Amino acid sequence: MKAKDPVKRALLISLMVSACSLSLKIGAFFITGSSAALSDSMESVVHFFAVAFVVYGYYLSLKPADEDHHYGHERIELLSVGAEGAIIIVAGITIVYYAIQSMITGIVIENMGTGMIMLIGAALINLALGTYVLRTGRKHKSMIAISNGKHTLTDVWTSGGVVFALVIIHYTGWLYIDIIVSLALAAYISWEAWKLLTFSVKGIMDTRDPEADRAIREELEKELPGHIIDWHHLRHRTSGNTTWVELHLVFSDDITLEQAHADATLLERRLIDALDTDGIITMHLEPYDAHDEAHKILRGANKKTGLDEFT
Repeated sequence: MKAKDPVKRALLISLMVSACSLSLKIGAFFITGSSAALSDSMESVVHFFAVAFVVYGYYLSLKPADEDHHYGHERIELLSVGAEGAIIIVAGITIVYYAIQSMITGIVIENMGTGMIMLIGAALINLALGTYVLRTGRKHKSMIAISNGKHTLTDVWTSGGVVFALVIIHYTGWLYIDIIVSLALAAYISWEAWKLLTFSVKGIMDTRDPEADRAIREELEKELPGHIIDWHHLRHRTSGNTTWVELHLVFSDDITLEQAHADATLLERRLIDALDTDGIITMHLEPYDAHDEAHKILRGANKKTGLDEFT
């Protein structure tokens, strides 16, 4: 781990500030009794625990490969983002439950002025925090930080919605706007959670990264080094800050292993440089004339899936 890790610092700041924001929102709920304020504070409770899990996930993702995890620990990022999305959906369901309960039992709202001041303070804190964490995540290409920043910014919208509801109630006396805003907030944060879950599932399923794919193919379409004639069977996946690339290279016949290795290593460096992430490049070297004949030995080797079906 770097001595000064900006993503680590951003996530730790997010955890501490989230605790302060949560305190303000819970205080606003107890002061006003607003269902919308309860919805906002519930979302922040979930957010706090989600940030705690995100921080843990980030620390774990930095661990190097070991005897049990030969590919490192970066895929925990996908689980971390997915868990955050799932927790937010639970918060949305909880908000709907309390909103319906308020409709049945009746709505009583007090001390709206003080409550609005506290919620506005929480919103401004989260606006500054979310912008900072999101910017840090994008700069350092950390999806953990990006998802956390986006989640923090949803807090700004939820707090803004609650303040809006309280203002309308203050001037019109229409208490049911409190319920309407609660349900709207539940729908909004659930949609944000769905996007996080989608990212997580796509990553777990090794869905092709369009940016990485474009960078790799653009490099392979350039003039190939030395005696490399062609390439095929390209596949790749991106996990955290690392892209794993596999492909077959076809070489001119009658060259030495040393020459082939030198050409392949040069292409390997070019591919890594083309990626925004770190890169692990695995190449299978093949002679041009004997390519098809040599591959006959692999036919039927796998019991269920042929080699071509993987690529």
